[in-house]
Formats: sequence, structure tokens, C-alpha cells
Amino acid sequence: MYIKRTLETKITKYLKTPEIIAVTGARQVGKTTLLQQIHQGLDNSLFITFEDVSYRQLFDTDIQAFIELYIQPYKYIFIDEFQYANNGGQQLKRIFDTVQDKKIFISGSSVLDLTIHAVKHLAGRLFAFVLHPLSFEEFLAFKNQELHRYLSDKKENAKFSSIMLEKLYAYLEEYIVYGGYPRVLLSPDHEEKKEVLRNILNVYLLRDVRDLMGLFDDYKMISLMKALSLQTGNVISYQELSQITSLNFSSLKKNLNLLEKTYVIGLPRPFFTNKRIELVKNPKIYFHDTGLRHAVIDDFRRMEMRQDKGALWENFIYAELMKEGNDIKYWRTKSKAEVDFIVNEKIPVEVKSSPTKTAVGKSLHSYIEKYNPDNAYIFTKKTEESFMIGKTAVHFLHHFSKIPFAEQH
Repeated sequence: MYIKRTLETKITKYLKTPEIIAVTGARQVGKTTLLQQIHQGLDNSLFITFEDVSYRQLFDTDIQAFIELYIQPYKYIFIDEFQYANNGGQQLKRIFDTVQDKKIFISGSSVLDLTIHAVKHLAGRLFAFVLHPLSFEEFLAFKNQELHRYLSDKKENAKFSSIMLEKLYAYLEEYIVYGGYPRVLLSPDHEEKKEVLRNILNVYLLRDVRDLMGLFDDYKMISLMKALSLQTGNVISYQELSQITSLNFSSLKKNLNLLEKTYVIGLPRPFFTNKRIELVKNPKIYFHDTGLRHAVIDDFRRMEMRQDKGALWENFIYAELMKEGNDIKYWRTKSKAEVDFIVNEKIPVEVKSSPTKTAVGKSLHSYIEKYNPDNAYIFTKKTEESFMIGKTAVHFLHHFSKIPFAEQH
């Protein structure tokens, strides 16, 4: 069953441009399904995968024959699992430079694969897109079309009734516990959802970490992922992580980079303009998918039973912002002022895990006084409203509200 993805609309806008379309993302987020969906809607289109050795060997060893068999007869060519090609970027460059009026799509499970094997050869010839786990909007559109339509049609400043809030937060909390992997969403019960997530975790460790990346200490990687799960929303302590995992500093940084580049974690850095005042130190840690986080620590309890729900609400907002393509940092000063996120180098965002008064804390006040942003946002279960602090409009929004930052790049 196909779950409609917003990236499909973005990609189809470029069907008539000459550039190669590359779709990357973590395993099991639906890259193959997305490309097959686009392929099926096109005439004179071919879909192949480089998991099939016969296609891959011909591509690697006899590119001219590959062109004659699989490029020239078709208008649209889709190559799945492109990372398995030995000299993928160089061979694609040859195809692009010698064959006219073709549209090529490739997919890969890791940004590392495409940057190493493709992008360095394809400057100016490739548009790259990342497919993430489902956003909450995509999740809700599949789970309850009527509720999704109600939320999408909501007029600005219109209030939610208590019953509608209860319905929306019930779906949101299910989403946070089990995440947005399509196969998880399609699972009929909680036990199957858990089993799917555990399988995704194991396949990632076995195929991406061990096979593709050549790292054989996967027990140290799972130890690191567990430690990161327990630090979600916090600034990373390299010393603590090194002690827990027995990884030296160099190996620790290598493994963190791998987790970040394979779309498992995000590591937003500090926002600063004056290095003497603001701390320019370690990143914070968030997961791209909270369901995968919960598979790592084997904890799928409901939100009301969790001690880490504050970190989870914060992680949810981070992931939604990330999926919209925003630049995300955090702000912290020597005087202990801290704002959860600074979006697109300007916009402050705070996340509250429980109903709160429409009051602005000292840290956000400090940021507003220092930088005078046009808008500031606080995500909370409190009724939505806005007011001014100086020239800054402060907006209280429900956690599921449409995030407006992409319009302010």
C-alpha cells in the first residue's frame, strides 16, 4: 500500500529538467516505493535495481553496452540501490555527457555513498533530495484523512475544541512512540510495530555499518546508540560517551559522523555571533525517528508513563523542522541562558512538554532582547495565541501545528 509522500510532488516538478535526480535516505523510509510510484506514472520508463548483479556488472564493466540496452531505448530511467556501483559517479557522468534527452533517477541508502561515489563527479548535473521517515502530516493523512483535512483547513487564530485536541494529540503521541517508518505505520498492532523497528535497527547495523562502511564493532555502535538515546535533547558529553562505549575520541567522532550521515541522528551545533560570550562547544543530540530510538533502548511505553517525554517533545519538533529543510542550531550562553532551537540563523523556538502559561522565560527574553527577531515560537499544549515583546511577535502553537519556518529562509 502506497503512502503519499510530499517529496513526490517536489520531484515531479523536475521531470523536464536535464539534471539527474538522486534520492537518498535511511533504509526502509520508502525510497524504492517512491521511485516506483513515479515510474509507474510515466510512459517509456524503465526501473532497475543494482541489487541485481547482472545490471550492476554491466554498468561497472561495459558502460557502452549498458547505455545501448537500458538508456537509449527509454525516456526515463530509474536505478535503485545505486550505492552498489563501483564507479557510479564517473559512469553516470559519461551517460549524462553522451546521451541526450534522458531523465535519470537514482537512489541510495546513505549520503556517504552518493557523496563518495557520485556527487564529486556530477557537479552541476545532479539534484539531490532526502527522503526522511514520514512527517506527522504524512502520518496523519494516512491514518485519518478527515482529521488531516480538518487540521489543514484550520483558519489562522481559530481555536481547537477540547475533543479535537484530544484526538490530535492521541495520534501525535502514537507517532512519537512508534515513529514514521512506513512499514511501521502499516503494521496492524503494537507488537508487530516493535518487531519491524527492531528489524530495521538490525538491518542498519548489519548492512550499513558492518558491510557498507566496513565497521565490525557493531556492539560498540549499539552501545553508542543506547548512550545517545539517553542523552536525547542534551549537549553531547564526549568524555561520558567514550567511557560508556570504550571508544577513543577519534573513533567516537567517526561513529557519530556515521550515524549522522546515515540519517539516524541529528547533531545541531551552537548558534553564535560572538565567540567570547556564547559557548561554541559540543552539538546536541536528536534522533531522526523516535521509533528507532525506542527500538534501541527497547522502551515503547505510552507518553504519559515516560520520564523522558520532555526530551521526546523536543525531539519531535527538531525532526519536523529538519524534514522541512531548515537550518537548526541551539543557543546557550555563559550566563546559562538557553533556547532550544535557533532556526535559519534567526528564529528562536522553545518546546514545552506540558500545558504552560503563556509566559516567556528569561532565556527566550534574553535572546529576543539581543537579536530582535521578527518572530519567536513556543510549542505547547496551551491554547494558541500571540503577543508582542518589543518588535518581536511571540507565537504559542500546539505541537502539531504547521511549522511556518520554511517560508522564512
